[in-house]
Amino acid sequence: MDSIWTKTARLPRFAPLKGDLQTDVLIIGGGMAGILCAYLLRQADVDCALIEAGRIGGGATSGTTAKITAQHGLIYHKLVQAFGTETAKLYWQANQDAVERYRFMAQETGCDFEEKTNWVYSLDNKAVLEAEISAMERAGIPVQFTQCPPLPFSTAGAVGVSGQAQFHPLKFLAVIAKGLPIYEHTRALAWKPGQVRTEHGVIRAKKIIAATHFPFITNHGSFFLKLYQSRSYVLALENAPEIDGMYVDGSGNGLSFRGYGKTLLLGGGGHRTGKSGCGWQSLEDEAQRYYPQAVEVCRWAAQDCMSLDGVPYVGQYSRRTPGLLTAAGFNKWGMTGSMAAAALLTDLVLERENPFAQVFSPARSILRPQLAVNAFEAAVSLLTPKKPRCPHMGCVLKYNPHERSWDCPCHGSRFAQDGTVLDGPANGDRHV
Repeated sequence: MDSIWTKTARLPRFAPLKGDLQTDVLIIGGGMAGILCAYLLRQADVDCALIEAGRIGGGATSGTTAKITAQHGLIYHKLVQAFGTETAKLYWQANQDAVERYRFMAQETGCDFEEKTNWVYSLDNKAVLEAEISAMERAGIPVQFTQCPPLPFSTAGAVGVSGQAQFHPLKFLAVIAKGLPIYEHTRALAWKPGQVRTEHGVIRAKKIIAATHFPFITNHGSFFLKLYQSRSYVLALENAPEIDGMYVDGSGNGLSFRGYGKTLLLGGGGHRTGKSGCGWQSLEDEAQRYYPQAVEVCRWAAQDCMSLDGVPYVGQYSRRTPGLLTAAGFNKWGMTGSMAAAALLTDLVLERENPFAQVFSPARSILRPQLAVNAFEAAVSLLTPKKPRCPHMGCVLKYNPHERSWDCPCHGSRFAQDGTVLDGPANGDRHV
């Protein structure tokens, strides 16, 4: 289904790549992260090219709620506990720098950029909000608190950061993509050091960036254990009260709110891709409860890559993949994460020092509780003697009646009923 972004933007079109190509840097993936990589590299006079299996902006970028913020849920007390205050400071700075880059670039893109305060609320746990405020203050992050956020239900309060923003992601993408060396409908089929094979030829490059949402090369980097995917849903409502600011439930299981013009974007209903969920039904119920006069104008679903520790993986793909870089696992904060990743990857390509490289390194420890969950889900699925199976790593697919698709509970690949791949990491259609 079309999101409000796809309904209200027109993206430039690019021809497929026919034949071979040689370039200094190849970017695989035409979402926000990949396009920003190409844009920043070209700004630095780097010879580069980008290939996209479908249309630019057609994946996770078209399904975002498009909040630009360095406040990613209630993450800072977790970062302080897991990595220390200094790492929490660096995480904040990398993402706040991304907010400022968007602010600067938005001046020339006509992308409905609006400065907003971002709020993270809790329904009934004031203690977790107090812990977050304490961690943010220790890290030097300007934070505020409100006891009564303007939401249609009571809460224990909300933690806020001012000077954040929201925008129209595809209007932004349409402007920065113009003039970039992009090839649409060009799928990367296989990688080996220094080259990528497509349907119609071979691309040779000194550096290759995999910005494919979920890294598609399975035999390096252990991303099949480091990542899982989460599905969530959005309703665009007219005739609902205007809301000032951006709001999200800190538990990760509640509702998200932001406005776009006179439209309220109500998000929620999240669940692991391939597991049971209510689709849009729970959101419909909430909309009817809180906004009975509202009228739905469109609905869509989003898919997000979730890392083991809440921090994206940006940098060297693995120790055994020379010249191959990646950006993945934005944990539902892909707009800010994409900009932070593109800035870091540009520095890595140019072999410049970057203070945030260790924070986001894919080589950091994987010994986190989520690892056991991911491994268990994969083991159960692989040992289930049923069909159909995912061509990515052989996990059994589950039917999703809400979206009429076959979804993988291991790594989040999705397929239409005719077998056409809808979401990776599967790199091609499945046999029906």
